[in-house]
Amino acid sequence: MSVLVVGTTALDSIKTPKSENPLLLGGSASHAAVAASFFAKTQLMGVVGGDFPTKYVRLFEKHGVCLKGLDRVKDGRTFHWSGEYEVNMNNRRTVETVLGVIEHWQPALPAAYESTPYVLLANISPSVQHRVLDQVSKAKFIIADTMDLWLNIALPDVLKLLKRVDCLVLNDSEARQLVSDDNVVSALTKIHRMGPEYVIIKKGEHGSILSGPKGLFIAPAYPLRKVVDPTGAGDSFVGGLIGYLAAQKSGSIETNLRRAILHGSVVASFCCEGFGLNVTTRTTKAQILARVKELEKLSQF
Repeated sequence: MSVLVVGTTALDSIKTPKSENPLLLGGSASHAAVAASFFAKTQLMGVVGGDFPTKYVRLFEKHGVCLKGLDRVKDGRTFHWSGEYEVNMNNRRTVETVLGVIEHWQPALPAAYESTPYVLLANISPSVQHRVLDQVSKAKFIIADTMDLWLNIALPDVLKLLKRVDCLVLNDSEARQLVSDDNVVSALTKIHRMGPEYVIIKKGEHGSILSGPKGLFIAPAYPLRKVVDPTGAGDSFVGGLIGYLAAQKSGSIETNLRRAILHGSVVASFCCEGFGLNVTTRTTKAQILARVKELEKLSQF
């Protein structure tokens, strides 16, 4: 089955202690759509300006990502984020954010996208996420990703969104912030009461936690010897996850979600090995499946 990914399509300028890379393909929808495309037909919904390089359009097309939903504003500027990482690669600071065309974007889904069975509301304003949900029909499974910014400035919209989605993805600090609970395990129970049947808490290099009707599932991250750039890893994780989920023809949602998390973790590991999408877009599905097998072995006893 196919996947609809809605989020930001951006140009990222990333600086680390060892390198500086300007105007890379980035954004939540970009990372998630490419990750999902390894497993399922993927449709991207986003907006870019006239400065968006043609080479990035071709990169999406190379991965079979449908771009009927990519709005192009010729006289506008593409959303741009600039950030700088510290030596440990865990801490970063935002140098500049230019909203550009995304600031007033009102997504209108192409007719072909409206009945897509698997929907990923990648990290973007919850008002945009709501607008998309108002236009979809017959969705089998809806995942929403969010971040601390929206919890700070658009909490009412986030709370309404939780009642409309099947699964919420956020990191551990955001989970604590959302329900004012420093214990992640007890926070999960409170988040479920807000609406989503499934909740996934990302813990970066320490893996993730899935909470669903059958209880908790603890998944490790794929161990890397070197992290070059973690930008987009979380988006790659959830993109790979929903792509794998959409490709399954049998099995329960919860069982498939558990395996999907491992596949998402592996796609995210490739993302971290290069700047932006440079390594992800050179990765093959065979390489992904090989790492999944490694991760499964590491998780058994």
